[in-house]
Amino acid sequence: MKVVFLQDVKGKGKKGEVKEVPTGYAQNFLIKKNLAKEATSQALGELRGKQKSEEKAQAELLAQAKATKEQLSQEDVLVKFVEKVGPDGRTFGSITAKKIAEELESQFGIKVDKRHIQLEQPIRALGLIEVPVKLHKEVDGLIHLSIKQA
Repeated sequence: MKVVFLQDVKGKGKKGEVKEVPTGYAQNFLIKKNLAKEATSQALGELRGKQKSEEKAQAELLAQAKATKEQLSQEDVLVKFVEKVGPDGRTFGSITAKKIAEELESQFGIKVDKRHIQLEQPIRALGLIEVPVKLHKEVDGLIHLSIKQA
């Protein structure tokens, strides 16, 4: 019996796949537990529609990520921080990904999720710093920071 998987089933198939499985297994397990449904023409049509809409959504996300990368790469986009500095030349407070995302939005109106900013540890130094950011699985960018003494 051909079924369309509604969820991932370990060892059998992934969500959205159409596969041939034994009839008893399909009726008694997959369909009963709502893990799959019979591959009728209506179900296949729904699946194609969902796949098309998902592809369209992914293309929009990719285009949005490329536009954000373009905005970040402009020369005038330099996120400025003014921090108090101790005698050892390190800042009193550290600059975290959350702080960078907030300042980027307040200074330039560019929204970047703080979880996508790739900092190994918070920044505690002065100067010009470039921070990598993962905007999309295919698009990486750089945020330019200027940290000065207060």
